[in-house]
Amino acid sequence: MANRKGVVVHSITEIVYFNNPPFRLHLPAKFYIVMPIFTRSSHSNLKKPMSIEKPLTQFATPEEKARFVRHMFDRISPRYDLMNRLMTLGQDVRWRRLAIQKAELPPAGRLLDIACGTGDLARTGLKQDPSLVVGADFSRKMLELAASKHRRFDRIAFVAADGLRMPFSSNSFDAAVTGFSMRNVTDIQGFIAEMARVVKPGGKVVVLEITPFNRPVLRPLFQFYFRKIVPLLGALIAGEKEAYTYLPQSVDIFLKPEALKQRMEDAGLSRVQYTLLSLGTVALHWGWVDTA
Repeated sequence: MANRKGVVVHSITEIVYFNNPPFRLHLPAKFYIVMPIFTRSSHSNLKKPMSIEKPLTQFATPEEKARFVRHMFDRISPRYDLMNRLMTLGQDVRWRRLAIQKAELPPAGRLLDIACGTGDLARTGLKQDPSLVVGADFSRKMLELAASKHRRFDRIAFVAADGLRMPFSSNSFDAAVTGFSMRNVTDIQGFIAEMARVVKPGGKVVVLEITPFNRPVLRPLFQFYFRKIVPLLGALIAGEKEAYTYLPQSVDIFLKPEALKQRMEDAGLSRVQYTLLSLGTVALHWGWVDTA
């Protein structure tokens, strides 16, 4: 099945407009979520949300952690953008701009933002004059907010999708990007391979992520800010201390930049490179999908 912009979506029950049942959100009809349906025999695992690479000690299983992460993003969605600005002192805007620049989207190209959250990275992609930007996420609340924020844009759509098995045909997009998602997926290599699958040969996959901080002189200051100040801000601004305590914990156990580079290469990308931003607190990786 092809939507109005030509991106083929498999296993779709219907394109549901936000101002019609069952969502009843009373938003303009041009904003929609594509809801995938899958058979139990072949795709039963897709009913589970994306989960983190390694569960923290207070969780018994990855599935338990997955439920926590999904519900966490639903809960923090109303203050998600504000918290991002505050935590990063506004630097997240620059990071997203650099990520989109690295995607090198061709004129009138198609861009996928997987794990799009409220759509800030997807919206940044509109500055490259694409024919279509698709934002996909597993959090319904994030998607609802993303659609509400972008009601005035006609080249952007938001889709409910699992990043480990996306409902798009291979070679559907000219580039794929993801921001601050890798700490929350079960299979990093599989997630990247799926991004590569939906990108045309010669296109790029771009990953933006917070990285473990390794500068000895500044590390104590960074850890104090991330482990003490950020949870306090989360409690005061978002009413979610737990969620913003999880954030530094997930960074602590995440891959170092060189290890993530290796995962991207293992997923089939070529010429993988990365650069560190903001004193090494954030890593921006990119690689190419090989031509046939």
